[in-house]
Amino acid sequence: METILTDSNLQTIAAKVQSGERLTIEDGLYLYETPDLLGIAQLANQVNQKKNGDNVYFIQNMYINPTNVCEANCGFCGFKRKPGEEGAYTMDSDALLQYVSERWNDNIREFHIVGGHNTEVPFDYYLNTVRTLKKHYPQVTIKAYTGAEIEFFSRLSGLSMKEVLEELIKAGLDTLPGGGAEILTERYRAKMSPDKASTDQWLEAHEIAHNLGLKTHATMLYGSIESKEERLIHMDRLRQLQDRTNGFMVFIPLAMQPRKIEAGIKRRTSAYDDMRTLAISRLMLDNFDHIKAYWINIGVQLTQMALTFGSSDIHGTLIEERISHSVGALTSQGITRDELIHLIKSANKIPVERDTFYNVVKTY
Repeated sequence: METILTDSNLQTIAAKVQSGERLTIEDGLYLYETPDLLGIAQLANQVNQKKNGDNVYFIQNMYINPTNVCEANCGFCGFKRKPGEEGAYTMDSDALLQYVSERWNDNIREFHIVGGHNTEVPFDYYLNTVRTLKKHYPQVTIKAYTGAEIEFFSRLSGLSMKEVLEELIKAGLDTLPGGGAEILTERYRAKMSPDKASTDQWLEAHEIAHNLGLKTHATMLYGSIESKEERLIHMDRLRQLQDRTNGFMVFIPLAMQPRKIEAGIKRRTSAYDDMRTLAISRLMLDNFDHIKAYWINIGVQLTQMALTFGSSDIHGTLIEERISHSVGALTSQGITRDELIHLIKSANKIPVERDTFYNVVKTY
């Protein structure tokens, strides 16, 4: 299908995309400027079609936050509590297993585990969380602990990040989630997440994981103080690491949620920005197989639109997500498999249930 572009500069970028030439940060900045949003969508859709055809992937997963006690002070977080603060909790093994059993169904393939940087418990607590789940649910993939948590565990335990990861793998870790990346520039991190892993440390945690044989995920939290250029620098840093390791499976742009659920429309990212950022991600990250539209952040209807803006994955059924919902996410905390299948089919795409590693479980 021929792309009809009204913008001559966009035609130059389209020629690069069609010939497989990598886009530069300057190209990306132009994509953020051009009024031709549908032109960008067409290009992103072409790239995605070439990689994934009409397949759209989803997974049945359970989200677990074992503790919300955290030493860090991130400017975007409504989830964390200080030790002893009202609402602070740390699940022991029994509480963890009870939490899972109350929400369990036999189609769950992945535990997605992220928590606070809790200095009140030793590194062994975090290992034991993985061990306990692996012992009781050996068939479920353990996707646990962000690159920022890996760096925190290294400080907590006195081990190197490589040793931390080796211990976690021994305990049953299968993959790292993509969180903790936020925006991978030091200007942003100094303001928004000063107590967490630096850009280089986050990237290093994933590089070590890749070298130890793990495939991992990558996110970007956009819509606050970062510039468009910083978003693109973030994508470029991921792209460079992917060139070296080919260890990332998917990129997930996450729209920043406001602090309160009743926050007005001015406090949220616009639909235009969400769609444009997804499409630009698809065009910039030429060495990633998948771009995920995270329905928890942008809502189910925009997620459906995202399937023609370069996205090939809409995440999962996700039983009770807490982190986005502790700030201003407006979406429900879970969605049924039937609803996800309907969402994909009514966008004229093919629903493919997957495991964590994009192996096909069932095509609908």
